[in-house]
Amino acid sequence: MDVIDRKILHELQANAKISMKELAQKVYLSSPSTIERVRRLEENGIIKGYKTIVDAEKLNRNITAFVLFETTKCKDLTAFCSVHPDVMECYRVAGKISYIAKVCTESVHTLEEFIDKAMEFGTPSTNIVLSSHTNMELKLSQDTSSG
Repeated sequence: MDVIDRKILHELQANAKISMKELAQKVYLSSPSTIERVRRLEENGIIKGYKTIVDAEKLNRNITAFVLFETTKCKDLTAFCSVHPDVMECYRVAGKISYIAKVCTESVHTLEEFIDKAMEFGTPSTNIVLSSHTNMELKLSQDTSSG
């Protein structure tokens, strides 16, 4: 992976809907060369996919919380979280806490219902998000010695 590939990734992270023509102009390549580089990044698994970012609040999901679990029922908790509609992300982590689930739900009441159901799989501790300031873009080093 070289500097141009890193520029392509930077542009795609900023706008995954960018046309290949516009992307080519931004990275100073021809459209066919840019298309080939993007295809190669996809084939090599560097680009895993393209996602739509949804505004949860506009879907009446006004409460976001991180629910931390101490559990030994890892498979059961994973199965529960994978089918629960309010779970957006779930991470297995090392340490005293075994899992962290990011939950987006309609209200404190529906969050409480989630926690009540999840207690079967471990001991939860909940942190409700008051505000967030995220930068979804992966910062890529300009060092090309590894690629």
